Parts: sequence; C-alpha cells; structure tokens
Amino acid sequence: MTENLPRAILQRCQKWQGKTALRYKSGGQYRDLSWNQMAEQIMTFGRGLVNLGLIAGDRVAILAPNSPEWVFADLGAMAAGGVTVPVYHTEGAGAAIHILKDSGSRFLFIHSQQLVRELLPLLDQVPQLERIILFEQPLDDPKILALDAFRHAGDTTADRTLQERLATGTSADLATLVYTSGTTGTPKGVMLTHDNILANVAACAQRLTIDETDQCLSFLPLSHVFERVDGYYFMLLQGATIAYAESVDTVPVDLQTVGPTVAISVPRLFEKVYARVMERVLSGPWLKKQIFFGALAMTRKHLAETQAGRIPGGLLEHSAKLAREKVFSKLAAAVGGKLKFFVSGGAPLARNVAEFFHAVGLPIYEGYGLTETAAGIAVNNPTDLQLGTVGKAIPGTELKIAEDGEILIKGPGVTQGYWNRDEETGKVLKDGWLHTGDIGALDTAGFLTITDRKKDLIVTAGGKNIAPQIIENGLKADKFIANAFVFGDRKPFLTALLVPNFENLESYAKLKKLPYLNHCDLVSHPRILDLMRRRVSRFQNDLAAYRQIKRFTLLSEDFSSDMITPTMKLKRKVVTEQFAKVIEKMYLAQDHGSHDSSFCSVEDNSAPAKKPSS
Repeated sequence: MTENLPRAILQRCQKWQGKTALRYKSGGQYRDLSWNQMAEQIMTFGRGLVNLGLIAGDRVAILAPNSPEWVFADLGAMAAGGVTVPVYHTEGAGAAIHILKDSGSRFLFIHSQQLVRELLPLLDQVPQLERIILFEQPLDDPKILALDAFRHAGDTTADRTLQERLATGTSADLATLVYTSGTTGTPKGVMLTHDNILANVAACAQRLTIDETDQCLSFLPLSHVFERVDGYYFMLLQGATIAYAESVDTVPVDLQTVGPTVAISVPRLFEKVYARVMERVLSGPWLKKQIFFGALAMTRKHLAETQAGRIPGGLLEHSAKLAREKVFSKLAAAVGGKLKFFVSGGAPLARNVAEFFHAVGLPIYEGYGLTETAAGIAVNNPTDLQLGTVGKAIPGTELKIAEDGEILIKGPGVTQGYWNRDEETGKVLKDGWLHTGDIGALDTAGFLTITDRKKDLIVTAGGKNIAPQIIENGLKADKFIANAFVFGDRKPFLTALLVPNFENLESYAKLKKLPYLNHCDLVSHPRILDLMRRRVSRFQNDLAAYRQIKRFTLLSEDFSSDMITPTMKLKRKVVTEQFAKVIEKMYLAQDHGSHDSSFCSVEDNSAPAKKPSS
C-alpha cells in the first residue's frame, strides 16, 4: 500500500512532536501550534466528519482564508476518506454556489457569519449540501453547526472508523478537486490524487532545499494550487514551520515580524516592491542615489558574470558582497532579515524585476505549473538558474513543444482530468500528454521560457501573432504604470488600457504644478497624457511596428476585483467586455496618430487632492 497525504503528514507530526508546525496571529500577536497539536486537531476534524456521516469519496468544501483551521479541515477530511474542495472566500456567493453544486459537496467549512448569510438564500440550488461547519459563533439554522460542537462530536465508533480509513487510504485515491480560476470560462474541477501531489513534492524537494530549520510566510490563498502544494504540503512534508499572514495588506509587517526564510508569491508583489524602491531612491538625495545605483551596477555585473557561467574576479566578488551588506541590507531587513529566497509563480515575472532582486541578494526562483499538474513542474534553483526562464523540468516530468509552440507535459503530477467533464478532459489529455494552452520554448540546456497563454495570443487583422503579456509586463516596469491591458485581436493595430501608478503620478503633478482635483482630473490632463505617451514610446522604441501600441486610454482607477483572479491575473474576457466601448473608441480615429485619451469611472473614488497653484 502506498502513501497518502494525511498519513505522510501525521508521520511528520510523530517525528517533530513538540516543535512548532503552524503560527497564526491572534490579538495582534503570533501564537504557535506544535506538530502534536496539529495532529490532534486533524484527527478531531476527521472524527467529526465521520460522525456527521461522511463516507469515503464524499466531497468536503472549505471556504475560508488561510489559517490552521483550513489545514485541520483539509487533512481531517482526507484522513476520513473525503475529497476536499477549496473555494475562494473572496469570489462571492455565486462562484461558491457553482463550485458546491458542480462538486456535489455534502459538507462545507466556512469562516464567517457574513458569508453564511450570503449563501443561505441560495442553498436551494445545492440540495446535496447537508451541513455547514462555521468557524465563528453559529447562526440559528439547522444546517449550521458551531465549530466547538463539531469538535466535540464523535465517539469510539467514529474514531475506529477514522483509523480504518486513514490506514487503508492509498496514493491512487482522489485527494482534492481544485477549480480553475475561470480566466477564460466557467471554472472546472481538476482532479488531483494523493500521488499527483506527493510525486511533485518529492521532485521539488530535489530542486529546492527546505527542512525543519525553515519558516515560510503564507499569504497567497490556499484555494490556489500554487500555495496549496508548494506553500503548504511541501513545507510540512519537509518539516518547515508555516506562519500565516494576517491578510495580504499586512504582508510587509508580517514579513518583518515573522522573519521567514522562504516565501512564495505571484509577480505582482515583486513588481510593487521594485517600483516602490525605485521611486524612493529616485526621489531621494543625490548622494544616496549615486551610492545606490553604483552598488546596483556592481551587483548586476556580478550577476551577469555568474549567469554567463564565469567565476567573478576577486575584486568584483568582494565589491558585490560589500554592496549587499552595506547598501542593500535595509531591503533584507524589510523582509525579516532571514530570507534565503522567494519562489515566484502563477504568471510571468519581468526579467528586470528578477535581476534586481537577485542583484541585491534576495533571489527569486521563478517556476511554472498549472492546476492540472498539481502546481510546479519546472523551477529555477541556486545551482541551476537562468533568469528570464522558469527553469528546468523537475525530476520525473517530461516537456516538449508542439509545432504551434504549445507546451506539452507528461509526468506523475498530471491530473486524471476534469470532474464530470470527459469531453473537456479529452481536449487537454492526448496520448498521455497534457496540452497546457501555454506557449513557450525549450533551450538546448532544458530551460523553459513561457511566452503567453495560447488563448490570449492576439492575431491582428494583418495576421500577426502577438503575446500581450510580454508587452504588458514591459509597460508595468515603468514607474508611472501600475497595470496594463493590451488589445488588438482582429484589429489593424494594438491599443492599451493603462492604470497609472497614482502615487508617482501625483508626485509628478506636484513637481510640475499641474492643477487637478482627483484622479479623473489627473488622467485627463493634457500634460499627463503627453507624459504617458513619452513613457510608452520609450518602452516600445525597439519593438517591431506591429507590436507597438498605437493608442492608449488612461483609467482613473485599477481594474475591479471581478476583473482579476485571486492570484492577480487579468480575466481578459471580462476586461474586454467591460471596456468594449472604450476599446472600440480607440479604433474610430481616422489615422494612426496620437489620439490617446482617459476614462473616468462612473463613480471615481479617488481621494480629492489639493489644486496646486500654476
């Protein structure tokens, strides 16, 4: 009989016993849970589910932010033979109902009364949902069970049944249904077995060294396969401690408080940190600016030597080390002072951002994976690193590139298919190969480069194929641009929706004494439009003409939450629909000259600013 997730982790609980497994914030302070305490709660949750009537194969949904209770519910359900179904707690009741209905979940763990109240009027759509276990105080409804009552349920019979199921579960059993983010359509339930997950974790452990001396800060949603497998199962199976951030907004403070040795994130966080650091340096005193950029030039040169496979000379080695210790030590302190590395995934990481973090001594190891591959199947590491790529395939996984550039994957982490969707499964699983829908390239050394999503590729009216994410990432590297969406499918040229970095733009307006009252005023100002055109032109000066943006529209606020996935990727179809009139307006001009404009939301919520004197 082969291993499964709950047995494997409970074995680690026996090994490390009184050491800290999980940390969480309560009353403004971090509190520790030992491996023994975690094991006890896993078994308590499993026993409670058996007592409620769960049988092997039943689906158990979890709708909650990252927390120890998320872990207890997940591993407790698996120990009892259940299949866990994570649901994003930020996606709204409608999305939750779809997943509950599609998965046929009998039980639901949920963290807040507010969410329960939103779901209650819709529960007639999910008649198979029998009980809701609420992490807060219960509401007066027969379907809702308080967590304390749930924890104290179960007798000797339930315990015996739990032990039997825990002992007989195999790696071939279905462990979880993870629903895709729905960027291109209705979310589908990806079926992942225990073996899918365990095989990937074992392979990743050969590429990145994590052990019981490490501590990981968890802040990406556990409903996403990246955090679930790499920031949770991988960490626990290697013996690392997981500390939960209080929220995404408190991550900067939590990094300093926790002092993690490793953290995983999507590129958006790194882009924001990079932009903020650069802006602070550029707006600082002349001498500090010279010291910073002089030190950065030295460490970049050191990085370039190592990337070229050369051993840096003694003077360069010493100078780079000195620069990191004396100039960039504050950046290391800002992330807790103990960080060994970050891992980035979920979307392409801009090369200039990756180079900056590596140069200052905070390496980011970029990887690649999908929900359908149980997270990462390729990753850079300290001894095998090529910036601009997502690394080499992990041991046991094969990669190849189809004639049209699509990345194909074969390996033990690849899904069995989509839940109750045989036709959809047949479209992506062919002859043992997963057709990813991503476009990429493999170099002779085996490093994989991701270009874009196949479905996102723009085919212009002239028949040119363009990968929008490359252009968008380039635009977002500008200090005045926070977000970008490039459009041009079946059109004669490219256009873009640009979200300014309002903090930097307001500083510019103040410096130039430009009058404005709010963000609507600001993005509509002719001199701001001229500034942004110059920034865009500078970025695309070396791009082929067909890859250049001919017109853009400045937005007065960022894309709303319903246009962005929980891992901060744009839902391209939704953005296109929401801004259809704005996009079409950019194509109505008579020529290809500069007809850049702005778009103010119906309700512009930007804070009024003082109107500088001109």
